[in-house]
Amino acid sequence: MVGRIGDPTCRKLFTNCLIYREGGQSMNEKIRIASLKMENLEDTTGQKVTMEQRIAIMKLRLNQLRADIICLQGVSGQKMEGESRKLLTLKKMLIGTPYKYFNMVSTMTADGSQVYEERNLVVLSRFDVIDFHQCKHEYVSAPFYRKATASPTEEEANKVEWERPVFHVKLALPNDKVLHVINLELKSYLPVNIRGQKQNQYRWKSAAGWAEGFYLSSMKRVGQALETRVLVDKLFDEDEHSLIAVCGDFNSTSNNVPVQALRGDVEYTGNGLLANRVLIPCEQINPELFDGSPMKQGKGPMLDHLLVSRQMLAYYEKTEFIQNNFEVDAMDNKSLQSHHAPVIAEFFMP
Repeated sequence: MVGRIGDPTCRKLFTNCLIYREGGQSMNEKIRIASLKMENLEDTTGQKVTMEQRIAIMKLRLNQLRADIICLQGVSGQKMEGESRKLLTLKKMLIGTPYKYFNMVSTMTADGSQVYEERNLVVLSRFDVIDFHQCKHEYVSAPFYRKATASPTEEEANKVEWERPVFHVKLALPNDKVLHVINLELKSYLPVNIRGQKQNQYRWKSAAGWAEGFYLSSMKRVGQALETRVLVDKLFDEDEHSLIAVCGDFNSTSNNVPVQALRGDVEYTGNGLLANRVLIPCEQINPELFDGSPMKQGKGPMLDHLLVSRQMLAYYEKTEFIQNNFEVDAMDNKSLQSHHAPVIAEFFMP
């Protein structure tokens, strides 16, 4: 890990981080937390648009964030011959940005030897990393399910496992404060494959087969949300005043089941004693700033969120979205940047 908070190079690049409140005696530190889904940074061999062209576009997007902590989802890993798989393209993209000097931690394969080939979760931070870990079925066991429309028929129920872990990073903030950052990418809306129910990649043989695939993808998405919520409750068990930020691609709007499960609103639990454990979507703190989705030029639902604990609200300043222009290269019909727009929340820590 590089770029400690005391690193003069890192500090010089973030001269705006230390802010004096007007009329106040104490110094507050501005902390910007951002979440961004990365795409199209895999090997582009044989494609008309080069990796360098996409890196240039995404580098500009990263610099726009002006963030102190960035949660990235969907980051591909690359492998050189004879070496373990690493985040080579991402590291190349960070050259020439302040984030080159940040601490970087990411999800790893089960044996801890290398990163995943795709869909890695990465946290970049100018603050020191105290600890980090990933969990998948650590707090929630994979349910068993027997597919109803599979052909030939399934005789026994099989495990329904989600593909992606939840990534928890513990950061050291000023004045001995600790921030728990949880980075995640929930299962997409794409239906899970049902044996014998598809004619090809895009065409289903029956509506029932499609519906069951959709049901299973929903099961995985809500299961991941549940595991994240169990982790959040464990953090509150350890410290009722925990500073927590849950960031990522939820593949769900803020009022749909996966995000509701993470929020834990009192109106759903029916228990006012749990009010201190509610997570609040930052985009709903200042609803007048939010008009539709930043995705795809304002079209479509908002699926990326940044949820914070009530304790974080004491330091909350504002929420920002960077409109996604969804630029597509005409030569190969591939997006030059991510389909997802960044979400940023700003805080002032004493």
